[in-house]
Amino acid sequence: MSNWSDTLAVFDLETTGIDVETSRIVSATVAVIDRTGEVLERVDWLLDPGIEIPAQATNVHGITTEYATENGRGAAEGVAEIVATIREHLGRGLPLVAYNAPYDLTLLNRESLRHGVSPLVAPSPVVDPLVIDKAVDRYRKGKRTLEVTSAFYGVSLDDAHDSGADAIAAGRVAQAIARTHAATLPVTVSELHDLQAKWSLEQAESFQAYMRRERDPEFVASGGWPER
Repeated sequence: MSNWSDTLAVFDLETTGIDVETSRIVSATVAVIDRTGEVLERVDWLLDPGIEIPAQATNVHGITTEYATENGRGAAEGVAEIVATIREHLGRGLPLVAYNAPYDLTLLNRESLRHGVSPLVAPSPVVDPLVIDKAVDRYRKGKRTLEVTSAFYGVSLDDAHDSGADAIAAGRVAQAIARTHAATLPVTVSELHDLQAKWSLEQAESFQAYMRRERDPEFVASGGWPER
């Protein structure tokens, strides 16, 4: 097993919606795990997103507008701290794990710009277990949600859609993939970062071709990774 997965920074957001351009951060976790998956450091944020949290988002993560307004930090201050914490971990040479990274990292970028925070610039190295899993086990049937993929790799995820539980599970899934596919994955994380950008583009092109064939001839898939 290559040593890039020995110590990992892990990151997850819970938000107001699925559109990265308009959705706001409600909660976030940035943590560090060791080679056994144990948590060494962890910071959690609850933010007041400044807009209503739609019912369908609350149904996913359990945080209501009222709760976030009463208990959450100001969004600008929270976003600045999240960015600073990630920047510090990347500066220490830790890979950053995010499951479906373009969602979380693009949304964080837009929130940074919205609140006048200097955004992360080309964050690297990023490890996206979703992209890697699709590449190394392309023909496995079924969904690839974090819950399903965690179960497949034997990682327990008891509290899905809690930013902390999701972030830590994503890191442990990355480690499980690194162990399972050590023979096929590159040894260095910088090579892996570059490969994921290529895989993500191929996966987007394949999905776009499928959607155009089956549903919508005009469908366009975004292949930007780790940010759109």
